[in-house]
Amino acid sequence: MKIEINSRLVKDNNPIRVPGGPTILVTPPISESYWLYRVPLKHGQAIVVFPKFGLLGCGFAKEEDWNTNLPLQVDAKRLFAHIKHNKRFEDISDTECVAAIKLLQEFVKALEKVS
Repeated sequence: MKIEINSRLVKDNNPIRVPGGPTILVTPPISESYWLYRVPLKHGQAIVVFPKFGLLGCGFAKEEDWNTNLPLQVDAKRLFAHIKHNKRFEDISDTECVAAIKLLQEFVKALEKVS
């Protein structure tokens, strides 16, 4: 397994602050290229990490039901159980998916230590 880094990603929009009012978070323009890091699996499917409202979200690149993800720091097995129905391809093993999530979690932790 290998991690790919997306150098073209448009960064998350800053929150909109209303003086004396609430902070508003706006969904960024999401497309197939909206990911920071990913682990390719098979058939164009991948586990991706992307900015989401000040956190890093994790889910599948290709989804049947859009917007099924959790924060990256959630336990890898729990995260996979939540996104599993979007796996799409039987020949991608559950074990492979959990390993990809763990690899991304370790990668992001290592990046945080460096910065």
